[in-house]
Amino acid sequence: MVSVAVTLGRSAPPAGAAPVSSCDTRLAEDPFTLDAMPGLPAPAPEYGPGASDVDTAPPTTPVQEQIPARYRRMADDEVHGRITAAKAALGSAVVVLGHHYQRDEVIAHADVTGDSFLLARRSLERPEAKYVVFCGVHFMAETADLLTRPDQAVVLPNLAAGCSMADMADLDAVEDCWAQLEQALGRPLDVPGEDGLVEVVPVTYMNSSAAIKAFCGEHGGIVCTSSNAAAVLEWAFARGRRVLFVPDQHLGRNTAKAMGVPADLMPLWDPRKPMGGNTRQALVDSRVLLWRGWCSVHQRFTTAQIDAARAADPSVEVVVHPECPQAVVDAADRAGSTEFIIKAVEAAPAGASLAIGTEINLVRRLADAHPDKTITCLDPVICPCSTMYRIHPGYLAWVLESLVEREQALAAGAPESELGPVVNRVVVDDDAAAAGRTALERMLAVVP
Repeated sequence: MVSVAVTLGRSAPPAGAAPVSSCDTRLAEDPFTLDAMPGLPAPAPEYGPGASDVDTAPPTTPVQEQIPARYRRMADDEVHGRITAAKAALGSAVVVLGHHYQRDEVIAHADVTGDSFLLARRSLERPEAKYVVFCGVHFMAETADLLTRPDQAVVLPNLAAGCSMADMADLDAVEDCWAQLEQALGRPLDVPGEDGLVEVVPVTYMNSSAAIKAFCGEHGGIVCTSSNAAAVLEWAFARGRRVLFVPDQHLGRNTAKAMGVPADLMPLWDPRKPMGGNTRQALVDSRVLLWRGWCSVHQRFTTAQIDAARAADPSVEVVVHPECPQAVVDAADRAGSTEFIIKAVEAAPAGASLAIGTEINLVRRLADAHPDKTITCLDPVICPCSTMYRIHPGYLAWVLESLVEREQALAAGAPESELGPVVNRVVVDDDAAAAGRTALERMLAVVP
């Protein structure tokens, strides 16, 4: 039985209840209206239709240049036909990667689907691909650029596809945090003491910018994913007295709690406040310093939603992502990464009932793929990952046909230097790339 009983959009809280985030009412609109138009001032950056209305995009958020009108006006059948034809023309020279949270119309054209790091790793398995078209968000494309060869071009169909969580930890704020911690602890943070331990090991979630990954690489730190966070924290604890976990407080808290770290040794670092809003003693006593950041989709899930799911069906199994708040993870039957959730649904017997706490496009796809099971989403009013939603098939058709034109020009003898840059190519600068790659390689060494 397919059951995804959700409403996309805005709902008012009950009378007297605290305000809650809701979805942008423009969800049904195409994202083209947010692009920068030639000859006009660039629009203010925003995450786009479907975003939680409590998320504000920083001024540094990229803005996509308007694509040609024909791609914005194409009928669905035509755009999908042109994507298919362009992929056929490019052959093995292109690989299209699609994140699980993408809309179905994009996933239909993906050569590989998966979570952010699985996709980046899969790009390594296509050495013949000259172009890696990443249907995801900006930090994912950056990670792919760190892992692929310099002669492979990583392309993001819409440069405005960012990540609000990644934006919650910018380099200036993290460097300021590091300086304040050094002052509070009274010594350099990444120099081993007599016991061989450093004061703080920085750990960044994959959902962060290349600049933050580079910061971790430079200071003896490491990257983690939602599936290997516990193993990475073990690695960090073997090398330091404390961990600075950036940018997702919920993944850090849920993982450390499961490893036995008490709540009072996990202070929250609020970058808007001196000392992160903590006393010096709290920082000295800490084991895990949690950055004040979160995923706007997963933060919406609540224990009340779990209670409602169980009241509706006492046999339901609740499976949530560890980016959800601690109370939600504690109340759920199981918690795990996107790949964990997919495997949990696949392994469930026919007739099983599962309530899922993660992004709605994935939940819908799981429901469609398993009609013999009842698959529901915990949140009745869903905000999709709005920045994933910025990847419309029109942008995918545009970048693929641009690559076809480039390859045709090269085949005709045009010098590559005369063709200009690859459209929407994402490139991490050399300095950040070296240190960011170091942090990723440390993670790969921990979890092959």
